[in-house]
Amino acid sequence: MNYFIEGLQGSGKSTLVTRLSEKYPYLTPVREGDYSPVELAWCAYVSREKYEEILEKYAAIRNEIEEKSHAEGNRMIICYTQIITDIPGFHKDLEQYEIYNNRVEYDEWKHIILDRYRGWNGDGQIFECSLFQNIVEDMLLFRNASDEEILDFYREIKEALSDKEFRILYLETKDIPKSIGIIRKERSDEKGNELWFPLMMGFFDESPYAKAKGVSGEEALYEHFANREELELRICREVFPDRVKVMESKNYDI
Repeated sequence: MNYFIEGLQGSGKSTLVTRLSEKYPYLTPVREGDYSPVELAWCAYVSREKYEEILEKYAAIRNEIEEKSHAEGNRMIICYTQIITDIPGFHKDLEQYEIYNNRVEYDEWKHIILDRYRGWNGDGQIFECSLFQNIVEDMLLFRNASDEEILDFYREIKEALSDKEFRILYLETKDIPKSIGIIRKERSDEKGNELWFPLMMGFFDESPYAKAKGVSGEEALYEHFANREELELRICREVFPDRVKVMESKNYDI
């Protein structure tokens, strides 16, 4: 059996992954930014030729890049956010090779996602945030997709996963502003300066969705999160009804 741990930012996905892997040591956690057989968030996805160019451009940290790189067919996956370096612009440079936020044409993007779900043959894995968040955010905020278009894509994903053993554990957030407020404090430096939330706010405000709707700011972000959660729960009910357990965020019995 494998598990997809899903929910909004701040719902406690990382904590649940940790608690499950501690209680069941034979389960392997796969977190955001790790090399994953299904998810490409926080990773650069490049051709072999582009990979050689990157190695040449950043020759000073070639070994570090190679240690965090994985081959898949004619592509290379670089877990670049796990590379610690003070080289100016390195992380921003590799960010452009992620597949999300409309960086890849829609048909190619769908093909990449479905092909990796089909090809996955793992067992005993716990995936953090590897089924809903990045795909749904991409389609809502950057591709102007309707709820029905997103549901249709998840029906294709269900088909791609049809021969896999998995369950979805969804953490439903009852109070989104309060939940986000907790991680705003957690993701601040020792002086209390927020590190994560300004980035999240900028990500939302600059998205094609926010600009097209003429919205910005905290309240608009919380409304987006509420709509996203409602959509993800609908996907759970309509597409994966026999594979999902919905639990209240931070209020469940392990």
